Formats: sequence, structure tokens, C-alpha cells
Amino acid sequence: MKSDNENVKIDGIDKKILRYLMEDARKPILEIARKIGISGAAIHQRLRKLEASGLLSGSKFVINPKVMGYTTMAYIGIYLDKAMSNPAAVKQLEKIPEVLECHYTTGNWSILIKVLCRDNEHLMHVLNKEIQQIEGVSRTETFISLAQQIDRQIQI
Repeated sequence: MKSDNENVKIDGIDKKILRYLMEDARKPILEIARKIGISGAAIHQRLRKLEASGLLSGSKFVINPKVMGYTTMAYIGIYLDKAMSNPAAVKQLEKIPEVLECHYTTGNWSILIKVLCRDNEHLMHVLNKEIQQIEGVSRTETFISLAQQIDRQIQI
């Protein structure tokens, strides 16, 4: 597998395959093969090569959280007492199922997290009873997302 800082070389056919699969990961390989004009076996071989290179990191079904009753998305900047607290705080954040993403950041916060809750009351509970109880967390700053306008991957 290539290291993260090495660029993977892909050609025009690889890009076409990836575009079809990024649009719909369940699209049949033979249908893609017909549209591109190569064999299904060639597509499978190219996909194995792209997986081995580290460019592809799997496929997944995407759950619509609103159908499950989760309607409040928020981003929370977390201020820690000391930078040494970062790994311990992240370990505790991993235990909170509402935390979807966690990033070390530059700027005022030590950590930025993305959380998904049922509603504002649920968010307040997660903030007050879980996140702010983590040792080393001095304070938080919360931004509630009103509506997501862009949701995409990098262009191929």
C-alpha cells in the first residue's frame, strides 16, 4: 500500500469507473463495462489495483438520520486545559455515539467535533452530561447546522 503522501496514478478509464461508482456504488460492473467499452474482468482488475493503492477505502450504505429521528447536527469546538489532554479526551469522545467526527485543529480550539442528536434538548444533554464532563475539557463552543448545503467527495 502506498503512503498517504504518495500520489496514485489513475488513467481516464479508472476515472470513468470511479465516477460511475461514486454516483452509485451498487451499479452493476457489467453495466459500467458496457458503457466504457471494456470487459467486466478488466474493471474488477482495475478496482483491485485501486484498492491496493489505498485510493479506495471501501463502499458503504448511507443511512438517512432524519428517518431515525436525528435532526440536530452541530459542530462543537472543545477547549482543553492542556494539549497533553488531547489523546485522553479523544478516547472519551469515542465512547459518545452521537460524536460522528473528531478533528485536531489549529486556532482557538484543541478539538472540533461533529455531533448528531435527535433535537436541541438531546444536544444539551450530550453537551452538559457527557462532553463537558470529560476530564481536561475547560469549555465548549457550539454551532448548530441549520441545513447542509453541500455534501460531496473530492472530484475525480
